[in-house]
Formats: sequence, C-alpha cells, structure tokens
Amino acid sequence: MSFEDTAAVRTALVIGGGIAGPVAATALRKAGIDARVYEAYPGPAYGIGSGLGLAPNGLAALDVLGAGDAVRALAAPMRHQAASIGGKYVTTPSLTGVEPLHLVDRFALHEVLHDHAVAAGVPFEYNKRLVQVDERADGVTAHFADGSTATADVLVGADGIRSTVRGLIDPNAPGPKFLNMLGFGGQSHCSVDIPPETMVFAFGKKAYYLYWTMPDGTVGWGANLPYEQYLSLTEARAVPAEEWLRVLREIYVDDVPGAELANNTTAENLEVVGALHVMPPVPHWYRGRMVLTGDAIHAPSNTSGQGASLAIESAIELARCLRDIADPTTAFATYEAMRRPRVEAVAARVARMNQTKAAGPIARKAMYLFMPLMFKAMNPEKTFGAEQRFRIDWDAPVRPVRVAA
Repeated sequence: MSFEDTAAVRTALVIGGGIAGPVAATALRKAGIDARVYEAYPGPAYGIGSGLGLAPNGLAALDVLGAGDAVRALAAPMRHQAASIGGKYVTTPSLTGVEPLHLVDRFALHEVLHDHAVAAGVPFEYNKRLVQVDERADGVTAHFADGSTATADVLVGADGIRSTVRGLIDPNAPGPKFLNMLGFGGQSHCSVDIPPETMVFAFGKKAYYLYWTMPDGTVGWGANLPYEQYLSLTEARAVPAEEWLRVLREIYVDDVPGAELANNTTAENLEVVGALHVMPPVPHWYRGRMVLTGDAIHAPSNTSGQGASLAIESAIELARCLRDIADPTTAFATYEAMRRPRVEAVAARVARMNQTKAAGPIARKAMYLFMPLMFKAMNPEKTFGAEQRFRIDWDAPVRPVRVAA
C-alpha cells in the first residue's frame, strides 16, 4: 500500500518561507500531502540575513529532496578548521569520512530552496501575515492580516525565531534569548596568509570573530560584537554602516588579522545582522493540528554550525511522521520524540562556547591559557560525530510513540 493510501493528513498550511518552510512543504509534497507556503514578506526573502554554514548532515538531508547539489554548486567548502587564541594559531582536528562544512549566502540558500519547492509543485503566497487560527476536530483555518483565510488538515509553523504560531500553540511559550551580542559579516582582504578552504575561529583581545578565504581570493569574516543593548535587524541596520565600522575597528584594533579585516571592510561590504539569539527549550511543540518546526522551536547559537542543518532535518522528519502516522497528535508526538533529544544536545554543546565569546578581561586571560590545549586535545568523533554523521532514511517507516491519554 502506498504512503498516499494510508495518510490521513492530505493538506497542510506552512507558515513561513525562509529555510524550514520551503523544505517542509517540499518534503510534505514528496510524502503525498498538498502543502502550501504562506509568507509575511511581500516576496521571497532573498536579501534577508548574511552567510551561514551547512554541516554534512544538513547537506545530506537536502539530498533526500534532491536539493543538495544545487546548494553545493554555490557554496564554499571549508575542509579545515583552526583557532586563533590571543594571536596563537592552533590547527584543530577535523572529523574524517564526511564532507566539509559548506558556507553559503543565506539569500542564495533561500533562492535555491524556494525554486526547488516551486519545481516540486509547492504554491507560495506572499503578504500573508498570520494573525489567528481557528481549530476544528477535522482541520484548521488560518486568518491573515489582509483579511484572507486558508484551510487545511494541519498547520506547520515554520515562521522563525519570532514565531507567531508558537504563541498560538502556547501563549506562555518562551521567546528567543538575546546573547548580548550583535552579528556582523563582510568581505575584506589582509596581508596574513590564510590557508585555503580553512575556517579560523578567532578569540581576540576584546571580542570573538571568524574568517576564511573566499574562492575569489578575498577574505570573508564575521564578528560577534558584545553589546548590552538589544537591536533588532531593522534597528541595527538603521545605524549608518560607517558607525558600525568605527566600533568594529576599535574593538579589533589589537588583533591580527582582525584589525586589517575591519580596516579594509567598506560600508558597502558590511553585512549587519543585528541581535544574536538562541531559543531556550520550548515546552510545547504542538497542539491539536498545529505544530512547529525549524527556528520556531530550536535555534541554537551560530557557534553550533548546525542551525540551518537542524531546521532542514526537522522539516523532513516532520513530513515522514505525517506520511506514516494517520493521527496528527500521534504524528506530532512522534516527531517531537525523534527530534527534541538531538536538537537540545546540540544546544547544550555550544552553550559554554557562547560564554567564551563575550568573556571579560580576566576570564579571557585564563581562556588564552587553557583553550589551545583544549583544541589540540579535542576528539572530533566524540564532539561532532553523532551530529554530523546523522542521516535521514526517507524510505524507513516511522513507528509511532504512545501518546498519553
């Protein structure tokens, strides 16, 4: 019997057109479920955000949908990793037997995932800001700010870290936690010889940053600027880029090559990301016929290198559960049981690293002493093996978990 013959869920509304939304809709289509994406922006959000890394497990998940090679074609592989700690360069061991981390512009990833979803038959509707959901025993109706509605068997909240759906499922759900850091990115150049295809994680005199060589010979870099005041993306971008460059140049003035990278970055080449967040554990992933996926429930720190990859995995695993389990509540409970331990383990791994990014002067001096030894002694298999070797078996049937009455 085919999946389509056994599935009770036939239609789905997917709220959010970033990363998890198009992936969820494509996977649901692959599972035989008619999924449609509703996005609050007036069009595809190609220009939102900056660069991100896709881990081997994230690319393998995209391969399930046939989208992996399109992403690899426009990404830069980082086959090696190193750390710069107070100016001391330390080569760090890497996991073997997996493909490297791939760096990709967020807008380019959005474009690939959007176009792939459209090619799979997924319709997109824009200017659809969700305001309310009416639930019934047999379905849900979404109400949008423009007065329109849409009805389906289930609703998937893939609407990011500021999720509206999360608040509809649980009005007491936690919101994102500000890390007291602002994110920046840019392209520059410097006189320091940076090995090709190498990502360098730099713990500077005052702040953390990272850098890598681009295929065209320029140097990409990102900064995590300690900052007490919360600034959204819009608020941060309202500050002139030249002012941010002045702040960054002052922060990294004593760092090599941080000072050069900041000095040689122009206002046109500076990417302003705004406040950096993590999502604390979300108590309720679903209610009735509504369920969350992606950053709406798990947004680990950018330190993890797993944010986008975990979002992609969860979206596909959700589709597998809805494909194989007729009752939505049981399908959602099974999905949560499959995913929660994995995503919370990643969040726990990187929580301590976030503290080092914004360490004070005393803690930073101590860090310079122990971190080189820690990186040299790191066991990559123990640290990253379970994360990066994870693979989704699309064809394997999903076994339901028991749901308490």
